[in-house]
Amino acid sequence: MSEGVRLLGPDGQALPPRRARSAPAQRGPSALNGGRGAWGGAPYDAADIYGQHMAAWTPGLWSPDGELNPYRDRIVSRVRDMVRNDGWASGAVTRILDNAIGPNLRPIAKPDYKYLARYTGNPAFDAVWAKEYARAADAHWRIWANALGKWCDAARNQTFAQLMRTAFRHKLVDGDALAVLKWLTARVAPGRARYCTAVQLVDPDRLSNPQQAFDQNVMRGGVEIEEDTGAAIAYHIRKAHAGDWFSAAASLTWERVERETAWGRPIVVHDYEGDRAATHRGGAGIFGPVLQRLKMLVKYDGNELDAAIINAIFGAYIESPFDATLVRDALDDADGGLEQINGYQGAREDFHRDSSLLLGGVRVPIMFPGEKINTVASTRPNNNFGAFEGAMLRNVATGLGLSAQQVSNDWSDVNYSSARAALLEAWKTMTRRRHDFSHGFAGPIRSAWLEEATVVDDFPLPRGVVPDTFAECRDAYARCRWLGPAMGWINPVDERTGAVIGMDAGFQTLEDVCGEQGLDYEEVLEQRAHEIKLFDDLGIPRPEWSGQVAVARAAQKPEAV
Repeated sequence: MSEGVRLLGPDGQALPPRRARSAPAQRGPSALNGGRGAWGGAPYDAADIYGQHMAAWTPGLWSPDGELNPYRDRIVSRVRDMVRNDGWASGAVTRILDNAIGPNLRPIAKPDYKYLARYTGNPAFDAVWAKEYARAADAHWRIWANALGKWCDAARNQTFAQLMRTAFRHKLVDGDALAVLKWLTARVAPGRARYCTAVQLVDPDRLSNPQQAFDQNVMRGGVEIEEDTGAAIAYHIRKAHAGDWFSAAASLTWERVERETAWGRPIVVHDYEGDRAATHRGGAGIFGPVLQRLKMLVKYDGNELDAAIINAIFGAYIESPFDATLVRDALDDADGGLEQINGYQGAREDFHRDSSLLLGGVRVPIMFPGEKINTVASTRPNNNFGAFEGAMLRNVATGLGLSAQQVSNDWSDVNYSSARAALLEAWKTMTRRRHDFSHGFAGPIRSAWLEEATVVDDFPLPRGVVPDTFAECRDAYARCRWLGPAMGWINPVDERTGAVIGMDAGFQTLEDVCGEQGLDYEEVLEQRAHEIKLFDDLGIPRPEWSGQVAVARAAQKPEAV
């Protein structure tokens, strides 16, 4: 095209002349294979494979079961060793157990009467019935869960709350919580167990593929699954732990246990925290992401302690004129050098044996001619040791879902605002963990017991409804709220005042406030009514905490004031 010809655009206007096309850039390997070359390379730095920081970082892309199950035993054994022998790790587990499960994890029945009324067409399923049923269910639950004979435990070692604490510890450390629900009819007798249902906790190590075979299409880490959906249908459990020397023969036998009965009653209860879809086992626990860093911290902490002890032991030393050079020269001397050294050393020994000059009961150090005292400069612990250890513990605390102060138990460097903010963040994680565990592990166990209790006990049911219909509406009957340990108060006056304001404004209820402190609001109200009545019966003036209603009643009864 000649330079005098101009092209016209769609609007009839002349287009600007074309620029000379530059030579194409050479396509090197950095431009075509993930680098940031002339053609732009990888659009994300995370995809770079040639940069000095990313070139050696090439992790494999594994399936959820493939990246965990082959290494599960190694990871768990290391985590257990850490929790057994390190105070930071052991304390972190204890802190989570105390805050998420506590001494008395218990359910408060909340049957879904609205669903039952719609499903059955029976309007007798109302709020009044729900309260009556809940009181009966909770009363019988306490008998089963807290019996002195510990009948809820197949091994008769723990109460229900203690069982849940042990199971939750397995979930934190091992990644799995596992139990089999037993039906023990031989225990039911007057003065003994009232129910056949009992919980047998199972060490997650025993859940494995028969004969330690590799994972297969329908067998993942001992969990037998449906081929099309991936849902667990059965569990293969060793009859004894592989490390149990006293049951070596049983450890070579696996038992296949169905997940549930044909009508939906749980048999095996398996709870774990899966971080990806299609995960069928836990295994890394909460320490998986921070285990290596925590192990390095333990080594560093131990080395600093060893160095400090050595500094303390070798605080001072005596220096004589015969250093290594003089000794070598003396030995090379053919004119009696060795005899001179021996004579000098003998004279030193005699001097220190006979020298016992005391001043005020304290021995005065007198040196032999040529000797002098030197001291070892103490450089341990390192000046940066405390700051470095704190930074490492903050990293570990973040991975565990705790505040740094909860891991170290050192609250000296925080004020009220920062302490409360840290605890509120940690409490969110605690609440979520309790909810997940209660729904995934404790809930199925309670539903199995409640199914039996509905038949065995005289629970209030509307006319025409028989206990055998429990299986049809299992979730509605078994609905409950789990109460754990109290959140606690940092500033009791301000926080309780805020709770009262929130209830007055309608932002929360008494049930919510009591639930945060591990209390059942109905028990609190009943106890409060009993105490106020006792004040009146004994002729004691009611205190201010009796409330406005009590004040109004006192105005009607002057004799009680």
